[in-house]
Amino acid sequence: MRTRFAHSLVLTYALPAEVLRPLVPPGLELDTYGEYGFVAAALVDTRALRPAALPARLGADYMLTGYRVFTRFRTPGGRVMRGLRILRSDTDSRLMVLGGNLMTRYNYRLARISSQVETDTLEFRVDSADGRADLHVCADLGSAPAPLPEGSPFADARAARRFAGPLPYTFEYEPQTRSMIVIKAFRTHWDPQPVSVDVRRLTFFDHAPFAGTRPILANAFHVADVEYGWERGLRRTETGGER
Repeated sequence: MRTRFAHSLVLTYALPAEVLRPLVPPGLELDTYGEYGFVAAALVDTRALRPAALPARLGADYMLTGYRVFTRFRTPGGRVMRGLRILRSDTDSRLMVLGGNLMTRYNYRLARISSQVETDTLEFRVDSADGRADLHVCADLGSAPAPLPEGSPFADARAARRFAGPLPYTFEYEPQTRSMIVIKAFRTHWDPQPVSVDVRRLTFFDHAPFAGTRPILANAFHVADVEYGWERGLRRTETGGER
């Protein structure tokens, strides 16, 4: 698949590692920093999304949101892939729900999603069908490079950037074959900038298994006008071997 990110805003939240480990399937390890694991809330305004074989003029524009947990996957040769394990995906298009779920393991749900840019402010609104992934956030693009959010567990911007999604890989576990589906992404001119954000509504963490926790906004990164794509997913064994 190929597309262009008109805008991508990713909010990374820190939670105690023991809260997130049950969400990580066999074969994956939780990617941690100190005592914390991390969940990314990503909002993406895509343009000309289409299969890679098609020209951009045949693509379509979609709004996508997703929640992912930061993980690592080791191969028998010692290689470590850093990537994201899918927790939830939403889109504003019924066609994307049908086509995306037919061709991928992202399990898209339909939602009302909008974005707008006024001067240096990027605003996203998400109203999910079940109310479990509502989100309203405003990002100050003029603040880049912004300091880390107050209370962030990261020691500095360099450490925070390691957890600036999306990462090169996305993982999904296939229990019927005990396989890991590994999806590799490719991109151009990737230079995420830390920005200040005002998160006015976020319901994802109000529900199990996060209910009662206190997620900490650890970083927020923005990119714009980026060519992006995904390769065909490959199956690997739980221990990282090729199938």
